[in-house]
Amino acid sequence: MSSHVITPGPYRATKLWNEVTRLFRAGMPLRKHRQNFRHYASCFTASAAVDWLHQLLCNNSNFGPDVTRQQTVQLLKKFLKNHVIEDVKGRWGTEDLEDNNVLYRFPSTSPLKPIPYSAPASESRSIKKRASFKDKEGFFRFRSTRRQEKETQENVDPALRIQQEGDNQPEEEQQQQRRELTVEDEQEIWRDITLTHLQRILDVPSLEEVLDHRYVNPQNIIHNMTKVNKHGVVTLDDKTNDLPDWVLSAMRSLANWPKYNGTQQSYPGFERDVFKTVSDYFYSLPQPLLTYELYELFINVLGVLQPQCERVAIEALQLCTLLLPPASRRKLQLLMRMASRISQNVDMPRLHPAIGTRTLMVHTFSGCVLGSAEECDLDELLATRLVSFLMDHQQSILSVPEYLLGAISDHIQYLRTAQVPMDSVSKTDKSDPVCPPVPIYTFCHQISGAEFEQQKLESSQKAMEELLEILVTDQNISEKDRRKKLKQFQKQYPDIYRQRFPSSDGESKTDNKPKIKPPLLNIKKTKAFSIRN
Repeated sequence: MSSHVITPGPYRATKLWNEVTRLFRAGMPLRKHRQNFRHYASCFTASAAVDWLHQLLCNNSNFGPDVTRQQTVQLLKKFLKNHVIEDVKGRWGTEDLEDNNVLYRFPSTSPLKPIPYSAPASESRSIKKRASFKDKEGFFRFRSTRRQEKETQENVDPALRIQQEGDNQPEEEQQQQRRELTVEDEQEIWRDITLTHLQRILDVPSLEEVLDHRYVNPQNIIHNMTKVNKHGVVTLDDKTNDLPDWVLSAMRSLANWPKYNGTQQSYPGFERDVFKTVSDYFYSLPQPLLTYELYELFINVLGVLQPQCERVAIEALQLCTLLLPPASRRKLQLLMRMASRISQNVDMPRLHPAIGTRTLMVHTFSGCVLGSAEECDLDELLATRLVSFLMDHQQSILSVPEYLLGAISDHIQYLRTAQVPMDSVSKTDKSDPVCPPVPIYTFCHQISGAEFEQQKLESSQKAMEELLEILVTDQNISEKDRRKKLKQFQKQYPDIYRQRFPSSDGESKTDNKPKIKPPLLNIKKTKAFSIRN
């Protein structure tokens, strides 16, 4: 029995369902049981199924160790409803299953869900192939076009490049009229560069199957990246969409417990009532914080939530949360900060008699963070996995990516300073949406394990050489401490020490004889005592 990671792509939730179903049917132990004076072959108890499936989910990288036993019971109820399992009398279609000794078995029919057919990329819209300034002939005719196509645009200051090219052009061309960028042009630049980075991080040929471009509002991206306070939290122009004051006060009280108790007097169990008030408010919102429209996108980001791809997952979620409406992003930021602080606060009293604080945070708010408009059988498990990761890395994920902000700003500045003939504007179709060319950005290439070890050895050796040089040249170290530390360094890193002091070996060989300390040489030889004298 082997499991594999469901990579990003369309209908990932359905693929995950089929994967869990396949593993459960292939690995669940079956044996003969006796119930009500009858023997039933090839079956299992509900409790045994909960034990086995819970261990499977916790060890599966698609779900993680935060899955609880109660969530496993809920999944088995879904299995019974969808005829993945049935009781020994052949009954199914309900969610009447508990963690007990009732017997169940696998049906003979296939329980896998059919994956809907998706149109080929060539027949459907593709964000990667959307209309752009490059596709519209003559819209942006940059000077020295051939040279720009050959040169790499990365790591070159756009303003400096334009200035250098402008110096080599005739005066008539320099006086050519410019085509100013409109607000719509700049919004499309923000949108296209953000989606291009996201597509490269997810390593998918197109975002069309996991994201409907109609739900991508460039104004949300601009607002989320430019209108933030000193703590990195989004600020809202319309305060009516913000959290109510009483909710903010309650969240602040829990996040800073026990330093901040508000104006009300506390009583035994006060923190539990405040926590329930906060959770009730978030569940009263009309839709989850990650919105129904972006559900499929966030489900696919879960495909890169692997230990070896943690940095990639953080960058992917960082870009995905920029697509949220500013009000939803602000609520998500404040909620994750509160949950993270509560789970790390050792002074916080237990908010539940049987569940740990961190587990309570994850399972309480998972439903109000991620969910689909149509009921999905794995919603709760997937939301738990995502919220757990968000809590652990909320500071990085919900911050503004400076590299993206710089790339967009440089590109807009480049287009503003480029000369564009006015004739080319008339040739464009004004009915089409304006979409500036997206610059090409390169990412780090993966290296082999041997190359990594070699680079690690070289970097550590260079650091040791710098340390040795400091020990030799630092004037603030006394000579006694210098000799002591150099001797320790020579003993621990003889090769590096030998490179710095090549003659130390010869000196050490000739100086093996013990030397008499100078004070002993000054002792005067006393005359021998004699009776005759």
